[in-house]
Amino acid sequence: MGAASLEPRDAAFARAIVGASLRRFGQLQALIATFVPKAPLPHKAGPTLEILIAGAAELLFLDVAPHAAVDAANRLAQADEKAVHFRPLINAVLRRAAQEGAGIIARQDAAALNTPDWLWQRWVSTYGEESARAIAAAHLAVPPLDLTLKSPADAAFVGLQPERLAEGRVRLKEAGRIEALPGFAEGRWWVQDFAASLPATLLGNVAGKRVIDLCAAPGGKTLQLASLGARVTAVDVAPERLSLIRENLERVNLSAELVHADARDWHDAEPAPLVLLDAPCLATGTIRRHPDLPWIKSRADLTISEALQSELFDAAADLTAPGGTLAYAVCSLEPEEGPEQVDAFLDRRTDFSRVPIAPTESIDASFVTREGDLRTLPSFWTDRGGMDGFYAAQLRRAN
Repeated sequence: MGAASLEPRDAAFARAIVGASLRRFGQLQALIATFVPKAPLPHKAGPTLEILIAGAAELLFLDVAPHAAVDAANRLAQADEKAVHFRPLINAVLRRAAQEGAGIIARQDAAALNTPDWLWQRWVSTYGEESARAIAAAHLAVPPLDLTLKSPADAAFVGLQPERLAEGRVRLKEAGRIEALPGFAEGRWWVQDFAASLPATLLGNVAGKRVIDLCAAPGGKTLQLASLGARVTAVDVAPERLSLIRENLERVNLSAELVHADARDWHDAEPAPLVLLDAPCLATGTIRRHPDLPWIKSRADLTISEALQSELFDAAADLTAPGGTLAYAVCSLEPEEGPEQVDAFLDRRTDFSRVPIAPTESIDASFVTREGDLRTLPSFWTDRGGMDGFYAAQLRRAN
């Protein structure tokens, strides 16, 4: 049975179990290893380990009563032809977790355990251990919902007590189903993390100007630019993701030219004065919203994305008109995908120069690096619910 077939309350609880299991995966895995030092082989045990992790997450992080968590785990095991043979183990481990788990969890190094070693060492090296721990801690909390309003003066959420983040951008702490929120059907807003809304602001006043939005999906920046009066050409290589942009444009009653193409091979008839490249990346800045991400990515993925970003960067440069502005952005915490990409680009493209970013209502001075680039971290605004990790640079092409 999929989550879509569950009642809303049951679906929400299922999402909570999955979220807690992923956000605390390292801790839960270590906890279970103390009770079962030699884990049963998956080809024999099926999803036994996953059932144990979910059950322990219910017990230790969702405050589910022990009898309810054990019963749910038993029912899951009973439904699987392999896991059913491990019900005695599941019962024994979860009962011990209920009795001893809280003490074990309290003694764990949560930040290091819940971050794969390859990422943890990188963050400590790049940001220092204190900041690395703050980033890891930010990933444990379920993030609030950030929305960009089509009309900055829209009062659709007054009854829900939205927090104003900047002009036209609000945050809801308790949102519920997105489709049920006021103004969804009327297209009065779209979902967009606050940090994700910042790179487009680097292009300045876009009203009436032509903007090329490369690697545009899922489309938040396309909608943002179109709502500000830009004539947007949105380019993406994935047709299904372009369809998503089209659906969102229709819902909010905005328009943009959509182009299905690999940006590295697409040559527009005329360069544009404004180009935005939100390059594909490891997306390690979005782990708070995608807690599975650190466990499905590896250092090898970083090597692949670095090469792709370099090629896209050069293509974006060729699409930028003389005297025009090119904004490069990634939702990544990795320096190879951010400042190191920009430095390498400026070494090979002497017709471009870095334009230091000035603080604005949206961009706090603490978001600006010594080099003048934008850098947000998940550990920013912890008292307000955090934000995604983004890097962006503003570049200008010589006349």
